[in-house]
Amino acid sequence: MRISSSIALLVSRIVLGIILMGHGWQKFSEWGIAGTADSFDAMGVPAAGLAAVVAAVIEFVGGILIIAGLFTRWVSGLVVLQMIGAGVFANHFSSGLFIDGGGWELVGAIAAAALAFVAVGAGQISLDRIFFGKRAARG
Repeated sequence: MRISSSIALLVSRIVLGIILMGHGWQKFSEWGIAGTADSFDAMGVPAAGLAAVVAAVIEFVGGILIIAGLFTRWVSGLVVLQMIGAGVFANHFSSGLFIDGGGWELVGAIAAAALAFVAVGAGQISLDRIFFGKRAARG
């Protein structure tokens, strides 16, 4: 993999990770897990209390792991599944494209970025490369 590709993957991981961490932090600190669970329950999310904890952990801890490039494919796969769930339960998919109308643009962009990491891995500038070798770090 060329250095420019590795740098592009690193920058993409950092941006995606910051976005995820921000949303996870929001669930933990601004809304609180109870507030997030109440919101999830109102949307019809099954096991809303558990789902709130899982969502917050995937977003916050997952964001850190994606930035570090550690377990990138697995974590990114969880993010894709979570974004599909958000699209379904928060009715993003049925609310048009734009987020100001509750649309799916943000969950779609996050899912697409995460799916790319599932496909190609974290890149050469990653802990996956250090701990698991070239095969884990690239597609």
